[in-house]
Amino acid sequence: MKLKTIYTLIISLTVAGFSSCIDEDLNIDPNRPSAVPTTSLIVTAEKRLVDNLRSENISLRGSALFVQQLALNTYTSQSRYDIPFSYSADYWSGLYKVLNNLQEIINLNTNPATKDIVTANGAGRNANQIAISRILKSYAFYALTDVFGNVPYHSYGSNDPDFQALQQNPDNITPKYASQEKIYADILKELKEAGDTLLKYSTEKTFGNSDIIYAGDNAKWAKFANSLRLRFATRLKAKNPTLYQSHFADALAKGVFTSNADNAVYKYASSSPNEAPLYRATVTANRKDFAISHVFIGLLNGENPQLPVADPRLAIFASKNSAGNYVGLPYGLTEGQAGKFSATGVSLPGAVYNAANFGEVLQEYSEVAFLISEYNNWSQADYEKAVRASLEKWGVSAADVNTYIAALPSAGEQSVLNQKYIALFTQFLEGWSEYRRTGYPNFLIKKDDVVFSGTIEGTPVTYTFSPLFGDGGVPARLYYPVKEQTVNKASYQAAIAAQGNDVIETDLWIFE
Repeated sequence: MKLKTIYTLIISLTVAGFSSCIDEDLNIDPNRPSAVPTTSLIVTAEKRLVDNLRSENISLRGSALFVQQLALNTYTSQSRYDIPFSYSADYWSGLYKVLNNLQEIINLNTNPATKDIVTANGAGRNANQIAISRILKSYAFYALTDVFGNVPYHSYGSNDPDFQALQQNPDNITPKYASQEKIYADILKELKEAGDTLLKYSTEKTFGNSDIIYAGDNAKWAKFANSLRLRFATRLKAKNPTLYQSHFADALAKGVFTSNADNAVYKYASSSPNEAPLYRATVTANRKDFAISHVFIGLLNGENPQLPVADPRLAIFASKNSAGNYVGLPYGLTEGQAGKFSATGVSLPGAVYNAANFGEVLQEYSEVAFLISEYNNWSQADYEKAVRASLEKWGVSAADVNTYIAALPSAGEQSVLNQKYIALFTQFLEGWSEYRRTGYPNFLIKKDDVVFSGTIEGTPVTYTFSPLFGDGGVPARLYYPVKEQTVNKASYQAAIAAQGNDVIETDLWIFE
């Protein structure tokens, strides 16, 4: 059998661990599509999607550092924006594998030879399987385009000649890179159509317990599709106000998240090999590379003049150091400087976030309420709903919730977006995207800023932030995988000609 590229069918699966999963040794013959259970494909796609989104390399050593909520106390070069090319390659390859899994579900549900077979055993009707796959494909493509910019893209409902990813029969190993302008518009269309389908069959179940996110609940998937439309439409607020307004209003009318019960969460397992990414990077690997940054600790402690209120989430997001205090690790130190700060002397990630069975959030009600507040000209009521939802999601007591909200600055662009920054903790890609879209929070460390001033080993020292790459600010994107320069050279060159140099300081169209 000839080998396929990442843009074509990848169908040998290893599925493990969850009670709803199939045998981990299942091998699927690509010449017998009728034997492929779509329930196996969906559980694999969901896990691979979240594994890639929250991986150690791309998330913990990437976007979590870019938004300066985490800091590194060893091997610190990534916090100074020295990002290995292998990180991009692994993320790119991993997400296109996810997309191929999801596209195979769509193919099986549209192929006359298999479409009746794949609905058996509670998998659900063809239209619903396709709709959920379209939602997850949209999410994976968002996760690619927000990191790289223009990328090879595929649409279920559009024959745009620029959408050439995942093409088969014949295989297209040199697909064009679609523009972000086209990708974002099509993602919104895909989510609208998928959500409308699921609303039509809202009482039905799809994929059953093989769907780790919603256990097959079509109504919740429809809300997720419409809530994602709020996120992606807001990206276009300045670029295409008409599309922003039309999608936002339509999504609100059809139903978005209204409480934390609607949150889209992928919950990991307590047993190997299905633990959450941070747990694997710390407990399993027996390492303490990641600490909570001084930027984030200072904000949560009420030490930042923009938010002079102590945040009850601090005790959940961070652990106390050996002296019983919350101490942030200075962000962006050199390795020599970081060696002066013991892991026991700073605050490491809290136990809730660092649990094996942590539930990684794809989207939650708090974000939806923040988006609605922005849509309603930074409304106070929606701002308070958003903050309350985040506090309650993390288990803060009712009394502490009320006290905190009563002490907050009034709603406005700065206060709403600062709170959104806090609420997006653990959703680091979205936090990074929001920073690039809005410029908030506007107190992140930049080149030559002082990150520590004090006495170490009896000597007064002052450490400043000195990034190794970029223009001194937060990276705007990551490099394309090096392999693209040879395997898909013409398309790669066309992409950088349209977008700008393949460097981390090149602004992406959606965030310009």
